[in-house]
Amino acid sequence: MAGFTRRDFLRASALALGGVVVSTGLQGCLSSSSSSSDATPARQLAFEHGIASGDPLADRIMIWTRVTPKDSSTADVEVSWEVASDAAFTDLLHSGTASTGEARDYTLKVDVQNLTPGQSYFYRFKAADQVSAAGKMKTLPATGIEQVRFAVLSCSNFPAGYFHAYSQAAQESDLDAVLHLGDYIYEYGTGGYATEDAAALGRSLPQDNNGELFSLEDYRKRYALYRGDADLQALHAAAPFIAVWDDHEVANDTWKDGAENHNEGEGDFTQRKLAALQAYFEWLPVRPASEDDELTIYRSFDFGDLVSLHMLDTRIIGRDEQLNYANYYTPTGFDAAAFTADVSAPSRTLLGQAQMNWLQSQIAVSTATWQVLGQQVLMGRMLLPAEMLTALSNPAGADLASSLTELVTLKLRVQAGDPSLTPAEIARVNTVIPYNLDAWDGYAYEREVIFGLARSLDKNLVVLAGDTHNAWANNLSTLAGEPVGVEFATAGVTSPGLESYLGLPAAAIPSAEQAITTLVDDLEYLNASQRGYLLVTFTADEARADWRFVSTVKSSDYVVDDSRSKTLVSLPGSANRTLANAPI
Repeated sequence: MAGFTRRDFLRASALALGGVVVSTGLQGCLSSSSSSSDATPARQLAFEHGIASGDPLADRIMIWTRVTPKDSSTADVEVSWEVASDAAFTDLLHSGTASTGEARDYTLKVDVQNLTPGQSYFYRFKAADQVSAAGKMKTLPATGIEQVRFAVLSCSNFPAGYFHAYSQAAQESDLDAVLHLGDYIYEYGTGGYATEDAAALGRSLPQDNNGELFSLEDYRKRYALYRGDADLQALHAAAPFIAVWDDHEVANDTWKDGAENHNEGEGDFTQRKLAALQAYFEWLPVRPASEDDELTIYRSFDFGDLVSLHMLDTRIIGRDEQLNYANYYTPTGFDAAAFTADVSAPSRTLLGQAQMNWLQSQIAVSTATWQVLGQQVLMGRMLLPAEMLTALSNPAGADLASSLTELVTLKLRVQAGDPSLTPAEIARVNTVIPYNLDAWDGYAYEREVIFGLARSLDKNLVVLAGDTHNAWANNLSTLAGEPVGVEFATAGVTSPGLESYLGLPAAAIPSAEQAITTLVDDLEYLNASQRGYLLVTFTADEARADWRFVSTVKSSDYVVDDSRSKTLVSLPGSANRTLANAPI
């Protein structure tokens, strides 16, 4: 070890786990150096992007920060951390120092180990003469817990509006974790999706990052923009994140070998994807699956014997390309037989075989009361009358309100068994096709495999979803009609929803929501117009979903819109796995 200096040790530690440093306790032995050549010159540094914790386990948890050099030096920076049992940091349990630099975009992740199950801790970082904000985090409980509570969020488009949902979620009490289900950033440039109000809101993309994202530097700068937001920093400081990506961390409608928003002349998609995922792992407190693995994101978390949370990757690692209805139209009309065969083909995959095998094993061996899937896209069957889907695909050219009214009237008559209905009228309602082929509806076989497994093993299944920017609740059942669980989907943080896509005036939104929930058999709830987040609480007796909405994301002044809040529950047991209003 001759000649192996303290600085060499710190540099090796930072590279040991793909940029993750391991902290096992107090590291007083690293507090000084006996080598004059190892002295660190004074640096001008700042903590501009806050702190974060994530991926909690019973005995360990990740902590994160980024140091911003404010001088011209490109040298590595030494950063210290402290973890304590109290907010005043008088009972110090962990400390240490490591180096970071340009290779990891000056981010630092520390895997803090040897912690106690179910305990809260406080953490902070220091660099030069700067001290970061302090964060609060909590390890997973081991056994004997009565409640688990998650805040669930997704779809935070910075130019589209203010992150009020993050601010409100940070004020929730007794959070065990924040589940972020993807679209943490958006890859579009100025003039792209939902950027039209950016200048008026003071949320324009910066000059050096106002184009579409392609390179590692592009993605890093976009994360830096988002992580400078005070509301997002507040939520990261309040509770540990358990996060997965969706498509916009790379490009719109990503699948394993491409994306809708990756076009000819935009370079190699694989290189773009790898750059995007490297930036994700640098900027999020996610524990790598193994050394230098920045592709695998699926993983499980056990909250005692109450909740087994399985976080999935429905986007990048295994997804086959999305089907397109346009490919099934022939000169004689829509080829329903070919479409049905393709959408239900056993070879068609959303998860990929390795992830599917892993998920089946995790569910099978878990003895927790609730099996919870944290993932990106809607799993419930969103089957709409084909006539309605045609109207939705071209809302500007269709009398959508009139079509909805007619179809709802027919649906209610069909449900009532009206004998005067003609075969043609019945067909208008009963001829249904999936609304969104980017969701699980486009990968029907794998969904049925999961539902069949949950049913055969008598598991209580709860699916959490993001992606759509709207709040939904679905009953989940096998093709044979056997109930297997429920789905709770969160509204977006800022990204516009159905109200924007359909061009619905405010007065028309309630009737449109009622119409859609009537026409979609398994759909129990929809808020088609508001942004917010989802609070999910699990006990031995129920899974409870509370949707919280903010009045606007287009003004710095807002209130929580209690008039649109909604609470639904699901009870455990094969006879109870359907949605109901919460008891008063």
